[in-house]
Amino acid sequence: MESGKNNTKRLPRWMKMQMPKGESYSKVKNTVKKYNLNTICTSGNCPNIGDCWNRGTATFMILGEICTRSCKFCGVKTGKPLPVDWEETNRIAESVKLMKVKHCVITSVDRDDLEDGGSAFWAETIKKIKEVNPETTIETLIPDFDGIEENIQKVIDAKPEVISHNLETVERLTSQIRSRAKYQRSLQVIKQIADSELVAKSGIMLGLGETEEEILQVMDDLLAVRCKVMTIGQYLAPTLEHIPVKEYITPEKFEEYHKIGIEKGFDFVESSPLVRSSYRAENHVCS
Repeated sequence: MESGKNNTKRLPRWMKMQMPKGESYSKVKNTVKKYNLNTICTSGNCPNIGDCWNRGTATFMILGEICTRSCKFCGVKTGKPLPVDWEETNRIAESVKLMKVKHCVITSVDRDDLEDGGSAFWAETIKKIKEVNPETTIETLIPDFDGIEENIQKVIDAKPEVISHNLETVERLTSQIRSRAKYQRSLQVIKQIADSELVAKSGIMLGLGETEEEILQVMDDLLAVRCKVMTIGQYLAPTLEHIPVKEYITPEKFEEYHKIGIEKGFDFVESSPLVRSSYRAENHVCS
């Protein structure tokens, strides 16, 4: 339940989440702890941690757990990051092998303190995972690297099967919830990915005050840059200090957006209240 002066309502009945427990959950938790890894599941206060970890999957977060940006929707810590730990690439590759991950999802904090935004580290991580786990497919959820094409290209050249970059919200609300990223810049990042012939993916959160017309415009904007995979989920405020939820969207409305997205031309649209950009990613990107 969200509580406090900005969030006084109970979560609606359709926002039920699986409790973290079970053998698979414990195995993933122990592996993450043993190899000193970060996951967006814990750092981002993800509501699906119970479901995903019970299925033996996790989204690894590289380049530390401190982000140089302070987006109003995100639960990841903000501040001055620690120096880059290059041994992390080996630990993640070994963890993927130990967990027998078939489809590996990786994201990262923003590292605006680094000259290349961390892109070389991204490329090395993908390379190491492929070397140790040649049968594992890789999905990357990348930052915008300030739109610098050279840095984005380093990730593309490492050839993960999917590269995702989230718009997060509609254009009108971008400046209110994203601290440095820009809507049109993010579209250019997605276009560069799609132009490389890799699978380009993006996602948005609902419940921040957007209109249906604006949501449909996001779909059109993504299709215009040849993004063919989209995720749509409900925004949940990580803490009382974050931007509050304006509205809880019904499952029926999410299903309507799914149908509209497919009719408009997306290959895949994952749309439901608990959907997150990496949630059950293996179900639709590697078919």
